[in-house]
Amino acid sequence: MFILLFICWILFNQRITVEIVLFGLVICTALFAFMCRFMDYSLRKDLFIMKRLPGITLYVFGLIWEIIKANITLTGFILFKKKHSPVIIEFTTKLKSRTARAFLANSITLTPGTITVSVEGDRFRVHCFDKSLATDVGDSVFERRLLKLEGGFENVK
Repeated sequence: MFILLFICWILFNQRITVEIVLFGLVICTALFAFMCRFMDYSLRKDLFIMKRLPGITLYVFGLIWEIIKANITLTGFILFKKKHSPVIIEFTTKLKSRTARAFLANSITLTPGTITVSVEGDRFRVHCFDKSLATDVGDSVFERRLLKLEGGFENVK
């Protein structure tokens, strides 16, 4: 996080001088210390996220791809005035952490045509614009990638 803060500092200043670099180091160090002290952040969490950065990047690109596919599907419904039959489905996830479940719920909601209605423990209730959109929601690419990424983020201090 410290490196990200420092890169943002340099980008916002739009130039590199000795004064800007030194002042940025001081400001970023103070901000990072504040985050560690009052926002329950730590270097372990930083390293944990850095180790999983390739997986997180794949997850984001996979999410974008699923959003594009769902947009094309919904555009077909709208342009060709296809009949649709909305459905609410329920499924159980294998994800253990609350963070991973929140990411799954948000990913489902970000994908056009599906909305996460409720999450109760490991049970999800999802509204789908059409039955065809509900086929892969329970065992989705999102859940498989999150299972690979999950690995105990809640326990990192």
